Amino acid sequence: MPSFSHFLEVLVDTKDIFLKAMLLTLELTVVSILIGIVIGLFFALMKISKFKVLELISDIYVFLVRGTPLIVQIFILYFGLSGIFLLPDFWAASLALALHNGAYISEILRGTIQGVDKGQMEAGRSLGMTKVLTLRRIILPQAFRRALPPLGNQFIIGLKDSSLAAFISMNELFNVATTLGSNNFDEMTYLLIVAIYYLVLVALLTFLVNRFEKRLAISDR
Repeated sequence: MPSFSHFLEVLVDTKDIFLKAMLLTLELTVVSILIGIVIGLFFALMKISKFKVLELISDIYVFLVRGTPLIVQIFILYFGLSGIFLLPDFWAASLALALHNGAYISEILRGTIQGVDKGQMEAGRSLGMTKVLTLRRIILPQAFRRALPPLGNQFIIGLKDSSLAAFISMNELFNVATTLGSNNFDEMTYLLIVAIYYLVLVALLTFLVNRFEKRLAISDR
C-alpha cells in the first residue's frame, strides 16, 4: 500500500490527466445514456404493443443483450464492424453501452408504463385525444416519474460500465489509471486515485437524480 503522503503527491501531480479522462468518461456516459433511453423507450413500446411480431423482436433484443457480456458487445461493434466501415472507439463504446443500457431501460419503462392505471388511457380517449397523444401527454410522464429511481441506478451502472471502454484503448479513467500505474510500477496508487474519481462522478450523478426526484415530487403537489 502507498503511503498517504505519496498518494497525495501523485493525486495532485496527475490531476490534469485524470480530469481530462474524467470528462471523456462523463461524455461517454451521458451520450450512451441518452441514446439508451431512446432505445429503451422504443423497445418498451414494442413490448407492450398488440402486435406479436414487435413483442417478439423486443424479447429477442432484451434476451441477446442481457445474455451476453458487455465487453463482447463492445468488441463486436469495434472489431466486427471494422470490416464494413471504420467505427471510432468513442462511438463503438457509446453504442455498445447504449444498446446494453437500452435493454435494461426498456424493461424498467415497460414495467412503469404498464403500472399506470388503464383508466388514464380511457380518460384521455374520452377527452378526444388519440392513443398516441394520450400516451405522450398522460401515460409517459407518469411512467417516467415512477421509473426515475431504477433509472438512476441504471445510470450509475452505466457510468461504471464505461470503464470497459479501456479494452479498446479509449483514454477514459480506468485506462489512464492502468497505463500510468504500469509505467510507474505503482498500480495500487493509481487504482486508488481512479476509485476516488469514480466515487466523485457517482456522487454527482446520485445528487442530480435525487434533486430531480424532489423537483418532480414538489411539482406533483
